Amino acid sequence: MTVAGAAIKRGRKFDQVLEGARTVFMREGFERASVDDIAREAGVSKATLYSYFPDKRLLFLEVSKIECNRQADEALEVIDMTAPPEVVLREAALRIVRFFMSDFGMQVFRIAVSESDRFPDLGRRFYESGPALVRERLRAYMADACARGELRIDDLALAAEQFAELCKAHLFTRRAFGVATDVSEGEIARVVDGAVATFLARYRG
Repeated sequence: MTVAGAAIKRGRKFDQVLEGARTVFMREGFERASVDDIAREAGVSKATLYSYFPDKRLLFLEVSKIECNRQADEALEVIDMTAPPEVVLREAALRIVRFFMSDFGMQVFRIAVSESDRFPDLGRRFYESGPALVRERLRAYMADACARGELRIDDLALAAEQFAELCKAHLFTRRAFGVATDVSEGEIARVVDGAVATFLARYRG
């Protein structure tokens, strides 16, 4: 069964299963995480778990999608999208950097990449619920900022990609390879400030 062909069924213990799965995936990784371990952590039977998620990959995708959406929605709630670009973009960059530097963010990224060759559906759907979601939210903000005359961008999709990639400078690769596991707020601020300054130097209206 492909990930796309499996169906999620919701029920009374749905959230309980997701929280148990999140704990086990982050502790064991995708491959080593067993259905037995997830069911035990969630406090449900295997039959209950399978009734919600007939495929372990589907469960992993749901855990990562919900977390990515939660963080994206939270950003929209707390960031004043009408504030000057340097304010909005700095807050967005801080959230992007802190997410991929977190244990959860990096583990999800590593699992998705490591499994994407064998399970292309998993990689594609993680991209859609994670990186693509971030870029779409950035694109929408940039379109509004352009309409207000604050930014001048011809290719919004490319600009959103560029900003997201600027946020990865220096720290992301080091974190992915285990070189940087604990960074200071000063290091994060250096990357964030550099990303915002570089972007605005190119696109400020």
